[in-house]
Amino acid sequence: MRESFFADLLAQIADRGRALFPGSRRVPLLGHQPDIRDLCNALLSRRGEASGVALADQILNIWSQSDSERKKRFLLDLVADFGPSLPQFEAAIATWKEQRSEATLRAVHAAAEPRRQELIRRLNLAPGGTRRLVSMREEIFAHRKEHPELDILDADFVHLFSSWFNRGFLVLRRIDWSTSANILEKIIRYEAVHAIDDWTELRRRIEPEDRRLFAFFHPQMTDEPLIFVEVALTRDIPDSIAPLLAPDRQAISTAEADTAVFYSISNCQEGLRGVSFGNFLIKQVVEDLRRELPNLRTFVTLSPVPGFAKWLDRQLGTAPAWLTPADIEALDILRRGGGITNDQERGHLAVTLDGAAAQYFLMEKNNHQKPIDPVARFHLGNGARLERLNPFGDISANGIRQSYGLMVNYLYDLKSIEENHEAFAEAGEVAASSTVRNKLRPTTAERKDSKKIVA
Repeated sequence: MRESFFADLLAQIADRGRALFPGSRRVPLLGHQPDIRDLCNALLSRRGEASGVALADQILNIWSQSDSERKKRFLLDLVADFGPSLPQFEAAIATWKEQRSEATLRAVHAAAEPRRQELIRRLNLAPGGTRRLVSMREEIFAHRKEHPELDILDADFVHLFSSWFNRGFLVLRRIDWSTSANILEKIIRYEAVHAIDDWTELRRRIEPEDRRLFAFFHPQMTDEPLIFVEVALTRDIPDSIAPLLAPDRQAISTAEADTAVFYSISNCQEGLRGVSFGNFLIKQVVEDLRRELPNLRTFVTLSPVPGFAKWLDRQLGTAPAWLTPADIEALDILRRGGGITNDQERGHLAVTLDGAAAQYFLMEKNNHQKPIDPVARFHLGNGARLERLNPFGDISANGIRQSYGLMVNYLYDLKSIEENHEAFAEAGEVAASSTVRNKLRPTTAERKDSKKIVA
């Protein structure tokens, strides 16, 4: 109700602003649209709020009606024509050199800011401005490869969005079967880890007593989830996804559950890529579940390893010392569609995947000396511990394709989250259980001391 009131109020201000500023009326036809750059300059030069809201609304309306080519030209214009004013910047520096003070330093900072950042702020005043600006950033992704200069504009968006989507502004909501159909439909569409095929499957994930789904929303995007997490309440830590999603599974009561399993986390807004709030989501959900269900003792994920299969394929091409001929044979059987039902071959394959996974998570680093797996960086950065490797966690076609069936558990031990987070952030130390560390092959285990692996 409150968000609707403010949205209506902004719309009224925009309508009144059009009366005060005749050039800001809506333009329904593309052929009769004024130059969008002129409107942007007018928006930056005006002081009246009503006319500013109207201008911002008109600019975003023109943007939404434009084709991809015209949008690209506008984005490039923002880079070329709406940067800092160099004369003002140089004058501010000269003044600061003559009189070094907080005031002159602030003036340098203000002069260094690109004009497009203030333009984006003013565009945000329009009704639905935040949602439309998130969409505008999505358009940048479509053209960055062809026009790397757009990276500058993207950095401006990230800078502003990081403040606008600060945790203090986000609202955590539980999604259940009574949630509006509009939002439920978006949950189905945005699910990025384990696809939801239809409404019946969605109902199985949110209606039973032992299931939860939580999402973050922004006050200016009340019907658009930003990120959501699906939770299963179980008796123990699971080692595979199929039983959690089985259509005929038997639900348990919340009183029986001692473990909360985060089995799917999906980012919903492509335009907010790189703006991190997933860590806040996990920690907030843990706190809420602890208050609701004091009997929960363990908080753990059942996570995919989306890049593991491609990485392992590259290793097979180089034949590293930790891969034995038996490993290569077991992987060949798996790639041919076998190795899952035969007990002996299954045992060999489990040993192979365990050893390869330990190498992948504990020894392989990116240029920043962090694990190469993005899901691992997310959870380890949150302070979780790599608790267990599950060689046959997802034996669906997609699971075999992306990770040869491997899934892992990250444990959120509330007593060690902060310590783990600090060690990972400062030195890239990977918090891993002794069970995982013991899976390292001898040739790599000898190097553990130099690689900062902690229990």
